[in-house]
This record gives sequence, structure tokens and C-alpha cells, in this order.
Amino acid sequence: MQELTIDATIENIPIVTDFVNEKLEEHNCSMKVQMQIDVAIDEIFGNIAHYAYNPQIGPATVRVELTEAPLSVIITFMDNGVPYDPLAKSDPNTALSADEREIGGLGIFIVKKSMDAIAYEYKDGKNILKITKNL
Repeated sequence: MQELTIDATIENIPIVTDFVNEKLEEHNCSMKVQMQIDVAIDEIFGNIAHYAYNPQIGPATVRVELTEAPLSVIITFMDNGVPYDPLAKSDPNTALSADEREIGGLGIFIVKKSMDAIAYEYKDGKNILKITKNL
């Protein structure tokens, strides 16, 4: 398990992505899976940057764990910002056109569909969002 604690800013998304990708490459992760994880990082860390501490800037921690049987990666995002469960909002109706749909929720919907598991909890003053992807 390795962790990175960094300011939750949009500018730091590439640093977080590189940190996670370095761990994935050590385990010969396929490019398809790596791209799905990169999209998830962009969405989740971007949401933390935009909303957790707004208008301030605060820290976020990203933890990467690899497990065996099945080989998978668990990425945990933690922040001390405003409590928010992104999984509580209902999924967008993708049968509607973009003009007809409510704004918001599509990014986390994509994350839910592309990951093998996703879980949220608010514990000890922290938002904790875990995504799991089988490698």
C-alpha cells in the first residue's frame, strides 16, 4: 500500500494519475484498464478539487493497494471536506438526450459502470471513496 497526500486542485490531477499509473505498470496492467482508472481518477479527484473545500484548498490523500486472487487494485480517495456521498444521487437517465438530462452525475455514473466495485463512507470527519478494479 502506498499513499500520496496532495492539495486537492485540478492542477494536481496529472500528479495523482502518474502516481497510480506507476503502481499499475509495476503489475503489467492493460492499457484499457489503465485508461478506465485514469478516467475515474480525473472524475473523483476533480470533484474533490471543485467541491470538497470550495472556495478554499485542502488536502486529499490517494491510497493505492494491490490485492491477489483476483489481482485487483483498490484506490481510496480521502478528504476532510464537506461530507458528500456521490453514490447517493440516482444515476442519470442515459436514454434522454444531453439537453433533456439534469446537469451532473454523468461522471460518477461512468466510474460506477467501469469499476468492479465502488463504496463511500464518511468516517472520522473524512469522505472516503474506494474504487476497485480487477486487473
